[in-house]
Amino acid sequence: MTPIQYRAAQPSDAAPIGRLHADSWRRHYRGAYSDDYLDGDVGEERTVVWTERLSHPGADHYTIVAERDGLILGFAHTRLDEDLTWGALLDNLHVSFELKRQGVGRVLMAETALVLGQRRPTGGLYLWVLKQNTAAQAFYSAQGGECVEETIRGPFPGGGTAPSLRYAWSDPSRLLGKQPAT
Repeated sequence: MTPIQYRAAQPSDAAPIGRLHADSWRRHYRGAYSDDYLDGDVGEERTVVWTERLSHPGADHYTIVAERDGLILGFAHTRLDEDLTWGALLDNLHVSFELKRQGVGRVLMAETALVLGQRRPTGGLYLWVLKQNTAAQAFYSAQGGECVEETIRGPFPGGGTAPSLRYAWSDPSRLLGKQPAT
């Protein structure tokens, strides 16, 4: 089997990232996002969002994809300098459902930390996770993330709010040791 490659996202990745993003939301965000929204054209809407993001690269954000044989299997999108206290926001981390628990998310986080270390060597990293998503919380804890805050967030796309938890890494370089041996 061809190994998974990790690289910077390109504009041509927008549609597969949009589909993966929509699939992940449909599987994990029910109850927080409206069913009408999730069952509608969320894939098309996410593709529009990703087309815009990837068509305008900038110094304030970056996206890394996991790819095998031309298929996008996961992605991580980070926005730099998002919070004065917590640092960069890992705004999206999604892995193909079929590859969960195989190390793809762990490597995406390590790759995120590597780029962050190059661009903001002294900055922290944080993300928001829905309180209902206990599997993601366990993953972030296993990656050394600390739950530092709980709040109600929203409105989300399609409407709705939900309890959410902030996970933070004051030293994201600790994620670099989380990569599996190759």
